[in-house]
This record gives sequence, C-alpha cells and structure tokens, in this order.
Amino acid sequence: MADKTFNKMTALINSRLKDRTVFINGGARGIGRASALRLASEGAKVWITSRDEAAMAEALSEATSGGLVIHSLLMDSADATAIKDAIAQVYATDKRLDILVNNAGGSLQTPALFEQQSDDDWKRVLDLNIMGSVWACRQALPLMTAAGKGRIVNVGSKAGRFSSKVAGANYAASKGAISALTRQLAAEYGPKGITVNCVCPGLVMTPRTKARWESRKTPEERASLLESIPLRRHAEPQDVAAAIAFLASDDSAFITGITLDVNGGEVMA
Repeated sequence: MADKTFNKMTALINSRLKDRTVFINGGARGIGRASALRLASEGAKVWITSRDEAAMAEALSEATSGGLVIHSLLMDSADATAIKDAIAQVYATDKRLDILVNNAGGSLQTPALFEQQSDDDWKRVLDLNIMGSVWACRQALPLMTAAGKGRIVNVGSKAGRFSSKVAGANYAASKGAISALTRQLAAEYGPKGITVNCVCPGLVMTPRTKARWESRKTPEERASLLESIPLRRHAEPQDVAAAIAFLASDDSAFITGITLDVNGGEVMA
C-alpha cells in the first residue's frame, strides 16, 4: 500500500504542470536551464530564450537525452521589442501563457567597485536585470489577466537583499528592484488570479560564476564564506529550480508577493 501511495504521489508531482505553457527568459544556462528541465519534467511545455545559440543547442540536447522536449527562441532579454515578439510568438503557437519565469540577468562583467562603474555599466545591467523583467511582465500580464490566472516567478538575488561579495552596486540595486517589483505586481494582480513571487539565490556555482568567484577572491576568502553557510555548500542550479517549480505550481496557490531566500542559511531574515 505504501509503495502504491508513493507511486501515485510521484506521478502527481511529475504531471502537476501538465498542459501549462512556460516562458523562461535566459533559459539556456545555469538556473534557467535547470528550471526548464525541471518544469518540463513536471509536464509543462517550456519555451526558453537566449542570445547564445550554442548554449540553447546544449540545453535542447540535454532535454532530449533525458526524454524531455523544450522549445527555444533567440531573444535578447535587454530588448523590449524582442521580448514582445517572442512572447507573442509563444502565445500565437500555444494560445496560452500560464507561467513566466524572469530568469535573465547578470552583472555583464562590469567592474565590481562602485567608483569604477560608468553610466553605461549601470544602464546595461539595469536594462537586463530589471527592465527585461518589466518588459516581459508587460506582455504576459494582459494574457494572464484574460485567462483569469497565471504565475510569475522572478529571479532576484541575495545581492539585492543583503549585498554581494562578487558583483557590484549596479547588480545589487537591480536585483533589489526585482523584489520590489514582485511585491507591487502581486498586490495589483492578485485580484485577477495571478500570483507573483521571487526567489533570491545566494552564490550559485554555475561555470561562469565559479570562474568569476575564483578570480576575485583568494582561497582563504572562499573558504571563509563557505564556512559561513550553515549547510556548508554553495547552491546548485537545481536547488533554485526546485523553488521555482514550487512557486510555478498550484501547490503555491495561496502564496504571492514573497521573496524566497535560497542561500543555505548564509543569511536569515
């Protein structure tokens, strides 16, 4: 009996997003790719976007090798017109948009020190990290409102809540804005049946982050930070993808406007 119950629960989890259409910007690498694979494994029809054709090909290949199907679109997440066109294409194809995951972001290799960051450094990071999410929400929310339901999951950062040990002020400010945007949209669109939530990862050891982390911190500094994390490890993309999957599902139907820290207890608030 226990085995039958377990199998039934497993089947339910694996199909809890069945027939949902998901749009993930910045979905070819790291957290975005892990989220795409996780949501597809739960039955969703997943669309990912990226400017990087090679990375998208790798993501699609990984999905195929795991028996999953993911769809892709070339898109610059810092381009309002490109975002509008991509979401319109998804909706024209599927006639629905159930879940938006605003994952695209980064520090774009701008200097870490505030005094070294130019106006252009700020504009590029703000356009990608906050305006990209604004533009995507602007396109998705009317579609979700018409349907009377929807899920938006924004990817913030510990940097936006507690400062960053790797990136600079432009990145931290843009990610702080993501949390504020989340709360405001949750308040405005809750009456329309739409939830808006945010996940804030700590340091996630993607290949790109790992290279930057090692170039900017000494071995002693890296060891000290690891010691400050109660779980004694850094996040993997799959850790964040699991949180995103929960907030995208009906399991979180009565949760909106939250900022969920995924940092292993490094910072608790």
